[in-house]
Amino acid sequence: MTAEALRGPHVPFIDPAAGRAVKAADRRHVFHSWAAQGMLDPLAVAGAEGSYFWDYEGNRYLDFTSGLVFTNIGYQHPVVVAAIQEQAGRLATFAPAFAVEPRSEAARLIAAHTPGDLDKIFFTNGGAEAVENAVRMARVHTGRHKVLSAYRSYHGGTSTAINLTGDPRRWASDNGSAGVVHFWAPFLYRSPFYSRSEEEECARALRHLEDTIAFEGPRTIAAIVLETIPGTAGIMPPPPGYLAGVREICDRNGIVFVLDEVMAGFGRTGAWFAADHYGVVPDLLTFAKGVNSGYVPLGGVAISPEIAETFETLPYPGGLTYSGHPLACAAAVATIRVMEEEKVVERAAHIGETVIGPGLRDLAERHPSIGEVRGLGAFWALELVKDPETREPLVPYNASPSSNAAMAAFGAAAKKHGLWPFINMNRTHVVPACTISEDEAREGLLALDAALEVADGYMY
Repeated sequence: MTAEALRGPHVPFIDPAAGRAVKAADRRHVFHSWAAQGMLDPLAVAGAEGSYFWDYEGNRYLDFTSGLVFTNIGYQHPVVVAAIQEQAGRLATFAPAFAVEPRSEAARLIAAHTPGDLDKIFFTNGGAEAVENAVRMARVHTGRHKVLSAYRSYHGGTSTAINLTGDPRRWASDNGSAGVVHFWAPFLYRSPFYSRSEEEECARALRHLEDTIAFEGPRTIAAIVLETIPGTAGIMPPPPGYLAGVREICDRNGIVFVLDEVMAGFGRTGAWFAADHYGVVPDLLTFAKGVNSGYVPLGGVAISPEIAETFETLPYPGGLTYSGHPLACAAAVATIRVMEEEKVVERAAHIGETVIGPGLRDLAERHPSIGEVRGLGAFWALELVKDPETREPLVPYNASPSSNAAMAAFGAAAKKHGLWPFINMNRTHVVPACTISEDEAREGLLALDAALEVADGYMY
C-alpha cells in the first residue's frame, strides 16, 4: 500500500499551502540537531494519532520510529492529553523546591515499577541530563573521577553524556570529559572478541572489562554506564549472564553500576524496564522518553538507598529550573496509569513474540540483505549487509551522504509504501508504538518487505 493510497478518511484535512508555509518558516528559522542545515528537507507534519502521522498533502505514514522511540503509548492518547490540559488549568508550573501533587505522584508511580529498591527519583528534562546527573551522583558518592562506557552506545548530547557516547556523534565534541574510558561490550554478530557463541562472547567481554578496570585502576573508577539494551547503536540484547557479571565486578570494586534505560524503559522491551529481563538491579537507573510517551519533556534518575544516603546531609550539587515540571509529571502519571490499565507492557511483549519477531525472521529468510534480526517487545533491529557471508555492512560505518545510497534508497521505498522507517547506518530499527495493533504491525512488515527488495538490489 502506497502513501498515496492512504489519502482519504484517515486524514482529517488536506492543505498543501499550509504545509508549504510551515516548511518555509522551518527552513528560514529552525536550526535542526545532528544535521547539515543546507541538506535538510524536513516533512511538514499536520497531525498524528495512535501509530500514524500525516502530512498536509494527505499522505499518512505508519510510524516505525515512534518519534525518536518515545511515543510508547502512541500519539494523542486522550487520557494523557486530558491530564495535561487539566494540570495546566490547575497549576501550570511551579519551582522544584516545593512538594506538588503531580511531582510526588509521578515519583511514587515510577518507583513502584523500577527494579529492586530504586525508590528515590531525581527529575530532569530528558535523558541526556539524566545521564549527566547520574554520573555526578556516582562521582560524589565514590570520590572517584573515571567513568567507563561502551563503544556502540548513545547516552545523550550534553557534555558528559556525549563523551560517554560510543558512536560517531561523539567525535566533534570529544574533549575527553575528564576520565571517560570506553570499552567493548558484547555483540556476537560483530564480535570484537572473535567469539563463536553467546557463552564465549559473555565470558570474553567480561574478561575484557576486568582487564580495562585493572589497567585504569579500580580505585579511580566511579561508575560503569551501560544501556541495558543499546538502542540507537543497534538494539543488541546482551548475552545471558553479562549484566549479572558486570554487577558482580562493580560490587567487588566499589564501582557504581548505572543502567541507561532512556530508550529501553517503560514497556519498550515487553517489561517495565529492560533490566527486568536479566534480574539485575543497578545502583542508578536513568529514564526519559517512554515515561510519559514524550508528551512533555521529562527524564530522571532512580536512586538506590545507599547513594541516596550520601546526600542526606551532604547537599547534592545539581539541579534544574524545570526539574519535575508539573505538566510533564502530570503526563507521566497519566501515561503510567494508561500503561497499567491497558496492559501496554504485556501488549508490547505479545506483539514482539507473535507478530514482529516472527515476521522479521520470515523477511530474513527471503531477503539476503538481512544479516541479522535481533530484539524483543517493540524493540527490534535488522542488520543490512552487502554479503551475508562476510557480513560487510550495506553501507560503510558512519557513511557519508555520497556512500549512503543504499540506505537512502531503502528509506525512500519504505516511505513510498506508507512506512516511516528508523534508519541508522546500515540498520533499520523496528520500534513502533508499544500499542501498535497486530494488523498495523503486519501492514508495516508488508511495507518493509517491499523496501527490502530495493536493499537486496545493492548487494554484491
